[in-house]
Amino acid sequence: MTTVTGDTSRATEEVRAATATQEAPAPAQETPTAPEHTVLGQPLDIREDPQLLRGEATYVADIDLPHTAHMAILGSPVAHAKILSIDTKAAEQLPGVLKVATAADFPGVMPLPCIWIPGGVESHFPPHPYGLPGARPVLTGDTVRHVGDPIAVVVAETARQATAALAAIAVAYEPLPVVTRADEALAEGAPQLHEAVPGNLNAYWTCGDKDRTDAAIARAEVVVELDLVNQRTINSPMEPRGAVGDYNAVTDEYTLYATTQGPHNHRFLLAALVLGIPFNKLRVIAPTVGGSFGTKGYLYPDMPLVLLMSKALGRPVKWVDTRTGLMSSTVQGRDHRQHATLAGTRDGRITAVRATSHANLGAYPSTIGPGVATALMGRSISGMYDIDAAFCEVYAVFTNTVSLGAQRGSGRAEAAFLMERLVDRYAREIDMDPAAVRRKNLVPKEKFPYDNGLGWTYDSGNYPLNFERAIELSGYADMPARKAEARTRGKRLGVGIATYVAICGVGPSTRMSQEGMLGGTWESANIRVHPTGEVSVTVGSASTGQSHGTVFAQVAADELGIDPALVQVFEGDTQKAPYGQGTYGSRSYSMAAPAVALTARKIKAKLVRAAAVFLNVPEEKVVYEGGAVHEAGNPENAKTFSELAMAMWYGWGLPPEIEPALDETTHFDPPDFNYPFGSHVAVVEVDELTGETEVVSYTAVDDAGNIGNPKIVLGQIEGSIVHGLGQALMEAAEYDEDGLLVSSDLNHYSLPRAVDAPFFTLDKTTTPSPHNPLGAKGAGEIATVPPAAAVVNAVVDALSDLGVLHIDMPLTPEKVWRVLQGGDR
Repeated sequence: MTTVTGDTSRATEEVRAATATQEAPAPAQETPTAPEHTVLGQPLDIREDPQLLRGEATYVADIDLPHTAHMAILGSPVAHAKILSIDTKAAEQLPGVLKVATAADFPGVMPLPCIWIPGGVESHFPPHPYGLPGARPVLTGDTVRHVGDPIAVVVAETARQATAALAAIAVAYEPLPVVTRADEALAEGAPQLHEAVPGNLNAYWTCGDKDRTDAAIARAEVVVELDLVNQRTINSPMEPRGAVGDYNAVTDEYTLYATTQGPHNHRFLLAALVLGIPFNKLRVIAPTVGGSFGTKGYLYPDMPLVLLMSKALGRPVKWVDTRTGLMSSTVQGRDHRQHATLAGTRDGRITAVRATSHANLGAYPSTIGPGVATALMGRSISGMYDIDAAFCEVYAVFTNTVSLGAQRGSGRAEAAFLMERLVDRYAREIDMDPAAVRRKNLVPKEKFPYDNGLGWTYDSGNYPLNFERAIELSGYADMPARKAEARTRGKRLGVGIATYVAICGVGPSTRMSQEGMLGGTWESANIRVHPTGEVSVTVGSASTGQSHGTVFAQVAADELGIDPALVQVFEGDTQKAPYGQGTYGSRSYSMAAPAVALTARKIKAKLVRAAAVFLNVPEEKVVYEGGAVHEAGNPENAKTFSELAMAMWYGWGLPPEIEPALDETTHFDPPDFNYPFGSHVAVVEVDELTGETEVVSYTAVDDAGNIGNPKIVLGQIEGSIVHGLGQALMEAAEYDEDGLLVSSDLNHYSLPRAVDAPFFTLDKTTTPSPHNPLGAKGAGEIATVPPAAAVVNAVVDALSDLGVLHIDMPLTPEKVWRVLQGGDR
């Protein structure tokens, strides 16, 4: 159940007043002043929902091209071993089998590259022929480095035949020692994964001022320390990954249908850096994508393999992963082991924070994994607090586990967990209320834009207002009475607070290059007005379930003053869409939507110039209003939007400086990131007999700047919170001493269900970002950032009278029960 406060809440009104001067300035590309919003910001029905709910959407698994063959991939059953031999003869003789291939069959195929290396430091990677960081071979022929490492593929007439044939491939292994923890992989004598990576260390990366931080800690009145495990978790979108390759021998062209967040990026990487084919010979199409949480922005071996096998067989080749296969074939998330230190005064002023993190990259660097593990985490550890000295160091390390990648809130969630656990530990040490400590250290609104000393400059915000709203809505003042009442029922009630700032809106391109990103991070949009007045919006971004079709139509309709029903949105096809980077890092509404808005303003500006000709009046006398134009002071001399569209289609009477038709494109690269933020409060009850933890209420006040569609954002907030609760209470990717993934299916890996969702109270504050023309900030993943910290803080609060200072996630009933019995604390 959810309570959502209205837009007329006291918090919202006060924020509007407090940030009246923070409205986003017009960027250089902007043409006319933005109109008053009539469509944007409204909770319009989500146009994608009906076909999804009726099962009418087309996913990769639904694509059945004529004569399609089916591919299965043989993954290693061991975590680390030399491959002595591979015998495929028996598999090749099985019914329906068309081809069996190993690494030896693809001598010219390059390894999948890593394109986000830790910026400004020495890094070590497996090699790539072009001098780039090599991520992993498409198929390994010498050494396997994690369970599931691809060794061979079978293509058969049916998926069942292909899968059955895998068992007939005989592989001889020479076992090697295994290491699955990042800190242990750095130890002397630890198993080595890659010859080119001495000591398994991909990079040692730092940010902040070490000397200043160490000095502040040395002279502090109070110093607290914590060792934290932000456990590895498994991304579990509704739809596992899939790919269909279709090679056309007549034109020598390839088409890839894939579960991808970034079809344009994947087209470039696959063509230029893996297959070595001309860029214009590959088309990538993302049909309906059933969720991602970051996992589908990566290159995987199946993508080039279906293309290579299609060319070899002369027919389309399809691969669709299973739910169990996803566990060992798709990037996993989190996995930091951290030692954190906070220094402050006896009266609650935080003076310094320092963190050392061992980040587990897995067996190979994923497409952007090293950047996620370093910059996104390290530069974010100070959160919403005004701290004079901060320093973070990260050891990015290879181990015999599945590659690390993004997971909703990646980097930001690990940083928030570290900081918010430290703040509660500090409050406990100085015997001060946790809310009072936070209140004393929040960045004041007068300090924006705010340099956090770690590399981020926060754009805008009113943190105190946001925080107080969350405290008020949660009923924080009533917690002592509620705790006493819960004890009469055999329950221990606890309350936990967590605040956060989440860097979002990836670009800007130049800044991302400084962080080690090998590529641009701008976004694009095209708008074409048809002669009958309908509008097509085509964007480079690609939806994975965020309802782009609804909100981008709202942006265009709002700018042009027309009915959103007249606007169609297209994306996900590299042959039809302008080049764009895709959807990740909560960037679609703050990157692609501004490109749509600026393009619509170009259309409108052109219409105004042309209308001066059609109405026979000076341009300054043209009034554009409600999707129509008229002469100022003479509303009878007017033309509707559809009349203008037709007139521009004909092009009659236009002067040479005005081209006919209405077709414009914008490429948007912001001056900086945007920084949404928020305050969350979790209330839990711990059963004294069973150790079971129930989240009985959850309050979240988030600030994502100006919002395009509240209904969409509300769904994202709720889903994000539940995602975070899953890590806090139940989710963990467990590897045994041999590197076997114990949690290899949903019988052994718990996910939160509807019955685990608490009562939500949701509200928002609004501080527009000055870094894009919509004043937007990221929203899709931000509410995943604080829940784990809020819940752990709440459970520790519930058990505080027992002397409990910390419990590592996930807080399973057994683990909490053992603590209640006097176990590890």
